[in-house]
Amino acid sequence: MKKEMTRSEIGHSIGRNTLIVNVILTVVKVIIGIVAKSQGMIADGIHSLSDVISTIVVMLGLRFSDVPEDTDHPYGHEKIEPIVAKLLAVILFVTAIGIGYSGIRTIMKGEFTVPGRAAIGAALLSILVKEWMYQYTKKGAKKIESSALLADAWHHRSDAFSSIGTLIGVLGARMGILVLDPIAALVICVLIGKVAFDIYLQSIHELIDHAAEPHIVEKLHQEISSIDGVKGIDTLKTRVHASKLYVDVDIQVSGSLSVRQGHAIAQKVHDHIEQSDMKVKHCMVHVNPIE
Repeated sequence: MKKEMTRSEIGHSIGRNTLIVNVILTVVKVIIGIVAKSQGMIADGIHSLSDVISTIVVMLGLRFSDVPEDTDHPYGHEKIEPIVAKLLAVILFVTAIGIGYSGIRTIMKGEFTVPGRAAIGAALLSILVKEWMYQYTKKGAKKIESSALLADAWHHRSDAFSSIGTLIGVLGARMGILVLDPIAALVICVLIGKVAFDIYLQSIHELIDHAAEPHIVEKLHQEISSIDGVKGIDTLKTRVHASKLYVDVDIQVSGSLSVRQGHAIAQKVHDHIEQSDMKVKHCMVHVNPIE
């Protein structure tokens, strides 16, 4: 029987595959950019190089986040992952600023060029490959619920957006509409900036003990209330811990029960919630006796 891959192994497999493709794509785009005398294509190649760096960072983040609890970190290391996602969001934002600055600078100085035909093929190749990488990485990110891997997926798509801008610019320049290149760059700048902001906000939620989504809290409430011996719920608190969830609940049980019986009900709640499909890392149960 084939051994099932762990969360870290899945992430590393995806990262390794996209890393190899990115290195090849970066070299191709830079060489064609130089040969075709396309500044946009050279910049696009450098943008792809930032994807190589971000993928390496994600792979390191996944590895360290899966390290078991220790004396200094009794709650585990999962929060390393949203920290990595924040770092990638900053890289995305800086990339957006760089593209926007380049577009404005080109318009202000009128430094327009007519690139060679080879730049068109390179841009089309980059769009197709980067969109595939986005879909491939996004699918893996959802499978293992990794915010860092999802941020890396969007970094791939930002590169696809950049290549679209490059293609529009190259075609426009060859048709005589030289200003299309910097205008496309400005539009791409805004799109990438929006994605960077969303990723940064999500990573913040995973770092500051943000509550779980309302539908998950409702599901937890229903699951706990359905357990035999639970008469009600006084309080139910949740906090997002990277890709996991912590749950604290105060349940009501009959006051006529012995301590052992009350503990048995609490243990059933604990085991049921931790074994559910809601990615609960730990469930703390407090028992309140009622008449």
